[in-house]
Amino acid sequence: MHKAKVIRSTGSWYRLRTETGEEISCRLAGQFRAKDIKNTNPVAVGDEVSFRMDDKGAAVIQKIDSRSNYLIRKSVNLSRRAHIIAANLDQSFLIVSLVPPRTNYGFIDRFLVTCEAYGISTHLVVNKSDLHGPEAEQELVYLEKAYRSAGYQVWTVSAHTGKGMDELRAQMKDQVNLLSGNSGVGKSSLINCLDPSLELRTQEISAAHQLGQHTTTFAEMFPLASGGDVIDTPGIKSFGLLDMEKQEIGHYFPELFALSASCRFSNCMHMEEPGCAVRDAYELQQLAPTRYENYVKILSGEDEESVYR
Repeated sequence: MHKAKVIRSTGSWYRLRTETGEEISCRLAGQFRAKDIKNTNPVAVGDEVSFRMDDKGAAVIQKIDSRSNYLIRKSVNLSRRAHIIAANLDQSFLIVSLVPPRTNYGFIDRFLVTCEAYGISTHLVVNKSDLHGPEAEQELVYLEKAYRSAGYQVWTVSAHTGKGMDELRAQMKDQVNLLSGNSGVGKSSLINCLDPSLELRTQEISAAHQLGQHTTTFAEMFPLASGGDVIDTPGIKSFGLLDMEKQEIGHYFPELFALSASCRFSNCMHMEEPGCAVRDAYELQQLAPTRYENYVKILSGEDEESVYR
């Protein structure tokens, strides 16, 4: 059998990059579909696989190697539980827009919580900074303070002007990088700016609804001329969390987890308990309010639906 990496997943067919750099189309052996797989996609972009050629000369995936990590969310397919966005990542970048279509903080925090839970180093990238007016600039100050104090890097860039792209390119060099975000935040434009030779298709924002129009329809990995790979993903409207116990959710908000060591009770849920250091910090405005409020929403089960736009 031969080894390869999955670089495109369309649902029934896959594109592989072999150890020699050759790209081939491949299908999945029927044995995988017969198993009780709880994901909509048993094979994801970034997976390392073994394949063989059948008697008709077609490549067939026979084995999926163990994953170092993966990013997963609730699936839109009600007959299944989950959808794996990508696997074996070095880092992920959540692309954020402070102009229409504006990214909401609930989406950001659910994405970050999942990355924390699955051990994926994540950065925030605020795109479209060339379109910022006074209101967006004021919000940028809040966002940078909120997430940097939680331990995240925040990059402010513009795919249109090239602002910040050299630094972002250097951060991605020789890494497997995932780009995610809502439709219309400029993921494909950013990738084109990182490596113009890729020439990914982009669309304008809908003037009527100020919404992003869907251009990427499936996850795909591209090699970067500067070194490393970048995975472009379909735009996501919201991010549904999967199989998290309420007691562990606070662990995935780094700044809340750090404060929790000072709570009176070791099993404090940071709601109405006496002596809660997290609640005290929130009331004293020592925590970014959206971070704590989104923790409460996640804890109560709000905003869990996850669908592609």
